[in-house]
Amino acid sequence: MVIYSGMTSRLILGIVCAAALACGRPVERPQAPPASDSRVRALADTYLAAHFDRYPEQVTVYGVPGRHHDRLLDNSLEAFKAWQAKEDAWLAEADAIDPSTIAAAPLRATYAIVREALEASIAARVCRNELWNVSQMTGWQIQDGYLVTIQPVGTDQARAEALARWSALPAYLDTEIANLGEGLKLGYSAPKGNVRIVLDQMQSLIATPIADSPFDSPSVRDNTPAFRKQFDALVKDRINRAITRYRDFLKTKYLPVAREATAVSANPDGAACYDASVRAHSSLSVPAKEIHALGLQQIDGLTKEMQTIAERSFHISEVPGLLQKLRTDRQFLFKSRADLIAYSTNALTRAKAAAPQWFGLLPKADVVIQPYPAFREKNAPNEYNPPAEDGSRPGLFYISAYEAEKRSRAEAESTAFHETIPGHHFQIALALERKDIHPMGRYLFNSGYVEGWGLYAERLADEMNLYSTDLDRLGMLSSQALRASRLVVDSGLHTLGWTRQQAIDYMLRHTAESEGEVASEVDRYIIWPGQATAYMLGMLEIRKARDEAQKTMGSRFDIKAFHDRILEDGGVPVTFLRAKLRAWTEAARQSPPAPLN
Repeated sequence: MVIYSGMTSRLILGIVCAAALACGRPVERPQAPPASDSRVRALADTYLAAHFDRYPEQVTVYGVPGRHHDRLLDNSLEAFKAWQAKEDAWLAEADAIDPSTIAAAPLRATYAIVREALEASIAARVCRNELWNVSQMTGWQIQDGYLVTIQPVGTDQARAEALARWSALPAYLDTEIANLGEGLKLGYSAPKGNVRIVLDQMQSLIATPIADSPFDSPSVRDNTPAFRKQFDALVKDRINRAITRYRDFLKTKYLPVAREATAVSANPDGAACYDASVRAHSSLSVPAKEIHALGLQQIDGLTKEMQTIAERSFHISEVPGLLQKLRTDRQFLFKSRADLIAYSTNALTRAKAAAPQWFGLLPKADVVIQPYPAFREKNAPNEYNPPAEDGSRPGLFYISAYEAEKRSRAEAESTAFHETIPGHHFQIALALERKDIHPMGRYLFNSGYVEGWGLYAERLADEMNLYSTDLDRLGMLSSQALRASRLVVDSGLHTLGWTRQQAIDYMLRHTAESEGEVASEVDRYIIWPGQATAYMLGMLEIRKARDEAQKTMGSRFDIKAFHDRILEDGGVPVTFLRAKLRAWTEAARQSPPAPLN
């Protein structure tokens, strides 16, 4: 396909019109784009601009060109209400557009992304998350603790913006305290166990020397003495004192009255919140009972696959016994943090070499692996952070290396493939580089698509012959079982009365995760209801689409083309993705066969 620039197109149009006039023929006006296309583009432009105004942190995370890095989110309850009013108006505007009248295929994807972003956010309002966000997963200390480490510095303007943004953090924390107090008045709170985890994180931050604190990162990375002195003083005299105020509030006023129950159903409208959370994260409306049953079904199938490997390579027929051996026998454990990081880095190197055989679209940005900062590593999962759109930094896989000597080697490779290549890095870095799609597809994602692809990538890595041994292949199946058990455990905790220990015991029976890892996982599900279900729900949608395509297309099925169709539009909802892939499959089936060379 040849793509003309706007200037070239106008020049060609002028030549054609001049020739028509010279010949005495009426000029044929270029056909205007369909009205729906223009309306979709306008809606997406308006929403995205407002989104970045509302969430200025995202500008920095993605390295969005032409934007400033000098503000934090306005977390006042009044600002939340004002944003919700805008969302309602945008959804009404989207409702007025008939998607069947959108002519340009990329804009059909754009419409689906806008609509999903609005519907998911509006549905999740019932949870009132802003009133009880004491979370070791999504709390301010997690988001801002990473954001400050990528805050631009090195120029006068960047230094001024860094000081402006982080000078606002104390007021932000005071507003968080006020919001949590309002939540308690209305009956909303985080569970006590999660509050204790956050208190531990606060204590670690407060005890960390200034130069080692993530919040002093701009000072550490800049070489201007006056700025470094000013920023160090900001962290010491204002930010750390604000963190101490927040810690003291949690300890003395919040923890004593925080809810004992782990289930979100203990909060007002908690049952509705769970259903809305599943819908918001996965873009699929699946009742909790169906989620639970689906998880049990997937666990059965994965256990049978694990048993085949157990008997073939380990001469053990009982899967739970083998899983226990993998998490406790020293021969299967890492020797050190460096050993764990090197093992994952080697897996990433193999994946980079193999990827061109399986993908036509390849991102230019690199991805690197680093361990978590000390204050996060105890309770942190593995995490991917995108590269900057301007190329100033690579993608980053934050690897959990806490107590590496207690971690099994089994799942390390599958985790690396999930987070980097062919998983999240291919998906997110590629979207940022796709300048021919609307920016909505580059910056907005839902967990069903993102995490569904990451889980699909773990299985794909086996097809790509990336796993070193049957130990690593068994770890991949255990990793898949982890996501299947999330369907069982997440729905069990929030809708079926499961206890924290019951959830831990279930996951230990069906995965190779260590007891500490499983406990951290369960605490994650407790504070973040619904999100963990999106992995398996999204992956099953992608897998169904591939099975349908292979069955329909037969020998014409091209795995590179299939993967490119999934990744080319950015963060579409999986419901849209399935429909798009069906249309692509049908069009390929009806097209004449290519001539033989």
